[in-house]
Amino acid sequence: MNITKETIIGEIVDSCPEAMPKFQEIGMHCMGCALASGESVEEACMAHGVDPDEFIQELKDYLATVS
Repeated sequence: MNITKETIIGEIVDSCPEAMPKFQEIGMHCMGCALASGESVEEACMAHGVDPDEFIQELKDYLATVS
């Protein structure tokens, strides 16, 4: 899956449920709620004070190790 700042979190979790721990690390503990599942990666990062580019790279690196 190609993950960008515009990718919706719900799409990532549906395709790669193993990504959930990385989102939880930045404070997204309610992955099932409507807001979380409909937010883009960039929106979630901004809401949690995380640099979206750094987070995306960390997420991609993490997924490469668990896939």
